[in-house]
Amino acid sequence: MVGMSSTDSHDAHTSGTPALALTIAGSEATGGAGAQADLKTFQELGAFGMVALTCIVAFDPKDDWNHRFVPVQQDVIAHQLEAIQADYAGTLKTTKLGMMGSPETISTVATALKAQEWDHVVLDPVLICKGQEPGHALDTDRALKAELLPLATFTTPNHFESEQLSGVQIRTLDDLKEAAQRIHEVSGAAVLAKGGIRLDGPDAQDVFYDGETLEVLSAPKIGDHAVSGAGCSLAAAVTAELAKGATPLQAARRAKEFVTEGIKQRVAGNTPFDALWQGGLRRA
Repeated sequence: MVGMSSTDSHDAHTSGTPALALTIAGSEATGGAGAQADLKTFQELGAFGMVALTCIVAFDPKDDWNHRFVPVQQDVIAHQLEAIQADYAGTLKTTKLGMMGSPETISTVATALKAQEWDHVVLDPVLICKGQEPGHALDTDRALKAELLPLATFTTPNHFESEQLSGVQIRTLDDLKEAAQRIHEVSGAAVLAKGGIRLDGPDAQDVFYDGETLEVLSAPKIGDHAVSGAGCSLAAAVTAELAKGATPLQAARRAKEFVTEGIKQRVAGNTPFDALWQGGLRRA
């Protein structure tokens, strides 16, 4: 699909069967992030979405909206993936990996992924799962780096995750560029390293690097706080675009646009953070 124009990539599946996209991720009941955000993103961008749930996250309104984390049993995760992969054998070639939550889940998912060929494996490397014991979280992080990062063809680390994966302390745009290059070197994946609102300046800046092309994706900052679901939706938008035939750079550009418009039309509830609306492009 290299050389396909951005317009062509968006229209590649407008006739006939839609592109297929799988998310392997956790449930976030309030709808702002996780599998809920992924499926809405897939739908908005014209991909047929399916989900295998890895865990259930429910914010606790009686405890400052902290995470309550419940893992899905390993056999249940395996059964979900077995059903999905058997149903769409030979046609499902694109998946997104979100919150795993445990080393056991990472092993279960890695085993399922290795059972078939994939054109695109988009890893949103969730290295911190609030609600877990610190030691367990560290084990999960190590397992993710060892078992899932090598399978990824595209990864979308946030500021903290980019520092952890690259070993670079990120304070400037040049630091973010160096981090993106290092992550590509260790993974072989295309990288969209997110600076977002955490870098100084008027713009939210992210860096794309695939071993050949380095491009800064920039948009004016919207508000002073991170928005729930932005990272999930960005990776899901990349996934949908890749499934439709876009190149990695085209997918990154479209995903940045998708998230920017979603943040502009954020949804407020009683949590101390707003949620991105995946329908933002409808009014762009």
